[in-house]
Amino acid sequence: MSLRVASMFAGIGGICLGFKQAGFDIIWANEKDRAACNTYRHNFGSDWLCQSDIYKVNPQDVPDFDILTAGFPCQPFSVAGEQKGFRDPRGNLFFEIARIVDAKRPKIIFLENVSNLVEHDNGRTFLIIYNTLVQFGYAVRYKVLDAHVYGNLPQPRSRIFIVAFLDFDMCGKFKFPEPIDLTLGINDIVNRSEKKHGSYYYGADSEVAQKYGGKIFDRNYTYRISDKGLIRVRNHYCPTLTANMGFYPNRVPIVCDDYGIRKLTHRECLDFQGFPQDYGFPKNITVDDAYRQIGNSVCVPVIKRIAERIGALLS
Repeated sequence: MSLRVASMFAGIGGICLGFKQAGFDIIWANEKDRAACNTYRHNFGSDWLCQSDIYKVNPQDVPDFDILTAGFPCQPFSVAGEQKGFRDPRGNLFFEIARIVDAKRPKIIFLENVSNLVEHDNGRTFLIIYNTLVQFGYAVRYKVLDAHVYGNLPQPRSRIFIVAFLDFDMCGKFKFPEPIDLTLGINDIVNRSEKKHGSYYYGADSEVAQKYGGKIFDRNYTYRISDKGLIRVRNHYCPTLTANMGFYPNRVPIVCDDYGIRKLTHRECLDFQGFPQDYGFPKNITVDDAYRQIGNSVCVPVIKRIAERIGALLS
């Protein structure tokens, strides 16, 4: 049976890719951001992408589907942001998901957000989301999964995954993936003997090199600059990749290689998110937009593992 997926807030297609790798058919996706849509089309084509403000999308114009996926904007709930939640206009976008669900009633709903969603506003935010799905007749399962535990990626990236089912028996049979061994380290992704494009390196006269250059020397670690200064990331991981890499260039993780100190490349960041080697960016995407898009995306192997569990129930 062909299992059809519609995706809201699709971004550059990380969730779509995970479901596609698990054997699902993506038949519709919506994204507002022009640059993200350019990247999405570059990798998936334009057959099903609807570039539009979600508020303008008529549910009747969305083809019928089995599963609705949505990585709805996480900044309103993130500990890295102001945590305004539903008081932030972006937080209210969850209710656009509810609007599509109410009209289409898919068999399954798959949602992804920051792990802090559970605690935000003393749990009231999550309770609104949970109760909304229940009121539409769904049974709900949720769990916080970390990429380095469930995706074999050396990046600590905890996210909450919510899977809701119209069929209560199916919900009872669903189980999130089990932890797997982490076999990849940062040096499986970062080739320190290969010289990258000069734009990635911090020259001797750069502010980063002058302020931190003498402290960035260990070739088994990555570093990040925070509000508190330079931090050497523990346990041989890449720090959590964030969207602010696209707004503050010095927030891109830093490594030391044979040729100096430099930022992680776009390709390395994609690798830390688990994107395949044939996934890339179009030439008209700016450097900053590419970093922002990666930080806004998901760890694809974690999505794929959950999608496989869902597919097994529907096959």
